[in-house]
Amino acid sequence: MPKLKTHKGAKSRFKVTGNGKLMRAKCGKSHFRRRKAPRTKRMFDGMVAVAACDVPRLSRLMPYA
Repeated sequence: MPKLKTHKGAKSRFKVTGNGKLMRAKCGKSHFRRRKAPRTKRMFDGMVAVAACDVPRLSRLMPYA
């Protein structure tokens, strides 16, 4: 079986936790940041778990994650 290539775009956008959960950043984090309220900007800081329906597709993109 040959080695599988990791999708570099997915690798940079998604992180894997110690338990193996896939995490993603929230959207709208960098565009028009100046006009957003401080509370709204803080809400963008955390990572969110990826939806369960997307996990199999992302696992194929990142086989060694």
